[in-house]
Amino acid sequence: MHKQLILGSSSSYRKALLKRLNLAFTCHSPNLDESPLEQESAMDLVERLTIAKARAVHHERQDLGLPSDALIISSDQVAVLDQHILGKPHTQSNAIKQLTQFSGRKVSFLTGLCVFEQQTESFQYSLNEYHVYFRALTNIDITHYVAMEQPLDCAGSFKCEGLGVCLFEKMEGDDPNSLMGLPLISLCKLLKHFGINPLQNDVNS
Repeated sequence: MHKQLILGSSSSYRKALLKRLNLAFTCHSPNLDESPLEQESAMDLVERLTIAKARAVHHERQDLGLPSDALIISSDQVAVLDQHILGKPHTQSNAIKQLTQFSGRKVSFLTGLCVFEQQTESFQYSLNEYHVYFRALTNIDITHYVAMEQPLDCAGSFKCEGLGVCLFEKMEGDDPNSLMGLPLISLCKLLKHFGINPLQNDVNS
């Protein structure tokens, strides 16, 4: 029987993605300050926060006296436009502002992924980059989209699994799941390093 899996997130999007691998897991959202450091690059920010989230879950579970023999999966994502880091909009006005900036332009999404082994405190990390090319958007397109889908908790102010695709000219990258915050192709590779293969789940369980 393989190790217990813990998703270091309360994100409904990441939960839904991880369920696709048909692996049992529990969730533990870490208490972590996600503010960027001064002059920190997007790539460094994503790596630092992704690994910090896994470590935070590890230490919080130790403090609670919970078993320390699980694998912790953590992830972090930022959107980047003209080398500027863009966070979650949180409000409708911010979402409209972000999408207005994106009109007719290419936006890059950096998604960090970490699998952390509690027993050894070792981990595997990967960075996934995905690009979205937005079509020329009208103010009506943007305001209607934000009102309909309320993408206020999404980096980039859209939901690519929903109406967000209507905003795009094209997408470019290795794993579209990374846009939703959990790159499943990379995750399968990292889990395999720790002896977990979703294709053999029924055999090993």
